[in-house]
Amino acid sequence: MKIAIAQINCTVGDLAGNSAKISDYVQRAKEQGADILLTPELGLCGYPPEDLLLRDGFYIASDKALRELAKQAHGITMIVGHPDKVGDSCYNAASILRDGEIVTTYHKHSLPNHSVFDEERYFSHGNEPCLLEMDGVKFGIIICADIWHEHAADLAKAAGAEVLLVLNASPYHFNKQTTRYETIRERIGDTGLAVVYANMVGGQDELVFDGASFVMNHQGKLTHQFPAFEEVLGMIEIRNGQLMPGTCANVEKDEGSIYRALCLGVRDYIHKNKFPGVLLGLSGGIDSALTLAVAVDALGADKVRAVMMPSPYTAQISIDDSREMVKLLGVRYEELNIQPAFAALEATLAPLFKGLPSDTTEENLQARIRGTLLMALSNKSGSLVLTTGNKSEMTVGYATLYGDMAGGFAVLKDVSKTWVYRLSNYRNSLGRVIPERIITRPPSAELKPDQTDQDNLPPYDVLDAIMTGYVEKNMNIGEIIAEGYTKEDVLRVVKLIRIAEYKRRQAPVGVRITDRGFGKDWRYPITVRYQDDF
Repeated sequence: MKIAIAQINCTVGDLAGNSAKISDYVQRAKEQGADILLTPELGLCGYPPEDLLLRDGFYIASDKALRELAKQAHGITMIVGHPDKVGDSCYNAASILRDGEIVTTYHKHSLPNHSVFDEERYFSHGNEPCLLEMDGVKFGIIICADIWHEHAADLAKAAGAEVLLVLNASPYHFNKQTTRYETIRERIGDTGLAVVYANMVGGQDELVFDGASFVMNHQGKLTHQFPAFEEVLGMIEIRNGQLMPGTCANVEKDEGSIYRALCLGVRDYIHKNKFPGVLLGLSGGIDSALTLAVAVDALGADKVRAVMMPSPYTAQISIDDSREMVKLLGVRYEELNIQPAFAALEATLAPLFKGLPSDTTEENLQARIRGTLLMALSNKSGSLVLTTGNKSEMTVGYATLYGDMAGGFAVLKDVSKTWVYRLSNYRNSLGRVIPERIITRPPSAELKPDQTDQDNLPPYDVLDAIMTGYVEKNMNIGEIIAEGYTKEDVLRVVKLIRIAEYKRRQAPVGVRITDRGFGKDWRYPITVRYQDDF
């Protein structure tokens, strides 16, 4: 007996497109002799559908698409994830399709309501097991979070299951695959059941699903590992009730996995939303350089446009390095001198600013001129502006509203400055595209003479460590100080985090690559008086 995994890239709400993709995988699976095809969680409608699930018409359309798909279930059994409404209750469901019919439907038991998940808002809990018997083997069907807890797996075993088939829409974050392995082995230890883990792949707004579907036998040994960040039809063979060993693809870790996640997130956001291409401001700094590299690798050089907008404070080496990089990548490039616009705005404001010293107001004017120019080019061309700010900057508000924050997608929104350097070096290890001087020179916004980021911020290794503790690990101030950081630095960074919330709310969506980014999993109030004790 053969089981096929459809590790597919689904688009939320594209019932026709997702159905067509599942149909294609059904035909390919049949050609390879598969008896069962396993699709991802909510693969029919895409994940997460969010408030589409509050619309009755969405369930009606999903049900219609499921019934049409069932008509193709001849010579193969399909297990398809979809939303299901029964009376007044709505469920995250998986249906077994066979012989042109919907045979039975399973309702997900464990509904995650943490991090980026909000399933309690939409779904009711299921409480019954679901079995599929084929060629003398009993398969238990469960969905994603069900495998992270004991209840659903234990019920499936009690009902007679010998193998668990798990539909997943498990989003990527750094080191997520290791956590999945640990969790599945824990569940195998509880039940003694082998696990076939089918995961979705693709980008959906800020989330990236990495695929990386796999199989473990009843001893917790990895028998199959399918590639990450790409669509795959994975084949698994069972003989005499036992899983036969298969191939195990190399799943990249560290910088490689993050870089591929960024590329996939950009590619799908642009393609699924039908933008013709992207443009960005190239400054000669490392953030815009890495953003440009990701954009080209994700979309191709012909879909990317870079604009250098020098001011009186832009160093010549920044211009030279930008020119070198665009030649290395082969992208369209223009230079727009912002000095005339800056002088005109200064002259317009001079009567109102008379007697007042220059400060960040004049610095922000430069950033906002650049933002205005980029948005004008976006309006004319239809291309989306990629912002270039990183997570460290978003953490402490070191960014200009309606300036360098202006744009439609923030590639590095969840990438700390420390990781920006690591990823830049990683990309150059694949082939040099970022001039070395961009990586080695001190970072600067170049908005005033001889400026560096550390004029206003702690060193990035310190800032990023405090940010990681406070934002990603939810540590309190005292715990972070106990890690060896000064009270002054910790209080300063935490204060900046708190007062920058209003900026982050206005930042564009961006790729999530940590287990806590400034998106669906960060919901702090803007107006707040609470401060941690320590």
